[in-house]
Amino acid sequence: MRFNASKFNEHWEDKVLNDLGAFNRGKSRHRPRNDPALFDDGKYPLIQTGEIKAANLFINRHTDTYNDFGLAQSKIWPKDTLCITIAANIAETALLDYPMCFPDSVVGFNAYPEESSELFMHYVFTYIRRAIQNSASGSIQDNINIEYLTGLKFKIPLKPYQDKIVAVLATLDKKIELNNQINDELEVMAKTLYDYWFVQFEFPDENGKPYKSSGGKMAYNETLKREIPEGWEVKELQSIAQNIMGQSPKGETYNNDKKGLPLLNGPADYNNGALYGTVYTTEPTRLCQKDDLVLCIRATIGNLVYAESEFCLGRGVAAVRPKQKELSELIYFILIQEIERFKRQATGSIIKGITKDDLTMSRCLTPNNCQLKKFHELIKPIFDKIRNNKKENLCLKELRDWLLPMLMNGQVKVGSNESA
Repeated sequence: MRFNASKFNEHWEDKVLNDLGAFNRGKSRHRPRNDPALFDDGKYPLIQTGEIKAANLFINRHTDTYNDFGLAQSKIWPKDTLCITIAANIAETALLDYPMCFPDSVVGFNAYPEESSELFMHYVFTYIRRAIQNSASGSIQDNINIEYLTGLKFKIPLKPYQDKIVAVLATLDKKIELNNQINDELEVMAKTLYDYWFVQFEFPDENGKPYKSSGGKMAYNETLKREIPEGWEVKELQSIAQNIMGQSPKGETYNNDKKGLPLLNGPADYNNGALYGTVYTTEPTRLCQKDDLVLCIRATIGNLVYAESEFCLGRGVAAVRPKQKELSELIYFILIQEIERFKRQATGSIIKGITKDDLTMSRCLTPNNCQLKKFHELIKPIFDKIRNNKKENLCLKELRDWLLPMLMNGQVKVGSNESA
């Protein structure tokens, strides 16, 4: 396969990826779910293909860890290694934000400094990803190998100009990363406030003092089998919110021309913590509205986010619409808790989905209206900032994706107002 730049760019040269850096494959075939002995009490970070796909630019978090014995099955890759997936989610790339291990479904790339950089090659793969995926489509496992990667040919500029391209694109990506970091901190802050109010019951009393530790009245609740603040109630979600289960429209109504409404079917329609349907339907069935809470309910459970516009809900997702705006943030945290409960209940290799009854009968601990309003006024600005950052990230991603092909094929020159 060969990827050509514009004929006007004479300083661009034919290269194969093997000329630009060293490739090595991850070593372990083991996964936490089928060989837990390798992962118990682990301290060496391990990332999988899904975490690479989910990352924007840097992989800065991990779920699984190797123990000392497990590490013998793999190796520690240095910070800034470019990870390239070759199985499952193929041709996805991201850079390590700190040293990690990865399995044999991932290839590590370390650039020769005089030839290229890991960041530039990340953008190269972002540019050619669809072509690689199309070339592998239809194979038994939709995978590729190192020989395929090292044989890829395309035109690239000399290293100084590569760095200029990276400077443009990475500026956008690093702003996205910064927004994500800010959101992580805001989410921790919001969760701390929620726990302070609804777990510890230390919300401000009428004198501004922590309720429970200042002697606030508590009453035993038979449903929860514990004491809760006097006047608080346990309600089913269906009494405080409308639950809308997705229903997929007819396949012949689907299109990629942005006709109709974007369709949500599952995790693939989420981008960087926001809804981003790419397939549209001209005959939408079930709809979510702005400010609805949307979550995945089949196979992959979770991915709870606010809708910023109207979407068609496919069968893999559902929406929850609070009956009053003051309930919105409280319902968000209740759903987060319920999602974790559903995940713990899932057994076997097939993950059970969330049913309508699961949602509607979820238990919700609710305060009186005065306390609910105070909680809403306290936490809504935090949620608004998180949502605004996510919306900004979508705009930044669209700008980056618009610039990427023009920079990579030489159609636009960095530092010039004219086409190449």
